[in-house]
Amino acid sequence: MKSTEESSGAAVTAEGFGLKGPRGWAFRDVTFTAGPGSLVAIEGPSGSGRTCLLLALTGRMKPAEGHAEVGGLRLPRKMAAVRRISALGPVPGVSDLDPALTVAEHLRERALLQRRFDGSPLALLRPPGERAAATRRRIEAALDAAGLDLDTLPKAERTSVRDLERLEALRLSVALALIGEPRLLAVDDLDLKLSDAVRAEAWDLLRSVARRGVTVLAVCSEAPEDALRITTQGGGAPATGAGEATGADTTDRDAEDATDAKDADDAMGAGEDTGEAGGTGDAEKTDTDDTEEGAADALAETGRA
Repeated sequence: MKSTEESSGAAVTAEGFGLKGPRGWAFRDVTFTAGPGSLVAIEGPSGSGRTCLLLALTGRMKPAEGHAEVGGLRLPRKMAAVRRISALGPVPGVSDLDPALTVAEHLRERALLQRRFDGSPLALLRPPGERAAATRRRIEAALDAAGLDLDTLPKAERTSVRDLERLEALRLSVALALIGEPRLLAVDDLDLKLSDAVRAEAWDLLRSVARRGVTVLAVCSEAPEDALRITTQGGGAPATGAGEATGADTTDRDAEDATDAKDADDAMGAGEDTGEAGGTGDAEKTDTDDTEEGAADALAETGRA
């Protein structure tokens, strides 16, 4: 079985990427290139479409214009395939931890779901003891990658999520995501209401995950200097990013947007719903006042009220 340390990160590129809700653009004109194992910070003010971009790049929201590629899988055509190689860490309203469950219950639940829906048919034929040992190894590798030592928690693995510190909860969410051995990890609101010291530890955590080969996307209000910064502007303003490409092929883009629309209706698991993110890729710009409403509408369609 492939360990977390051996994960191969997914290269991520976007060109003229945009998502529109019923009342406006959530984000637009996002263009960047990030290599495997990169730490990518999606930076911008609240309401500028940061979370929508995060979910679109992980195949969980359907773009309205442009295209992106994740691990060689082209969006929006291969949304379901991108979901299989990506994982969500903490995304409020989409992948929240249950405060009533213990750390051990979360880990067991995620491991069982992983084995049930993503395990190979041959793995199910192995003896129960062998399967259990493989599951333990996968959990231990994920905890190690997330830097979460269960023995340091108030009640070890029996600690309830409601009793975790903010950084401990982040580490648990990251560990749960890494159990699936993804090539791309997405984290929302990384630095929200964190002290400078805890924020630095949170970024160190994501750097360590990236060093193991997993590409990391993180929404934040202020990106560290060593991250690839993608700045969302919202509305009709273009987004910026290091490694920005030029000369998008609009003919190919329109053809790509029109194919395999049924991918938007694929089941996403964990109560997520890709839905039709709104719009048909027309170039009409909306007032910037519509930006927050457009982002909220788009998020509502993916299960975030």
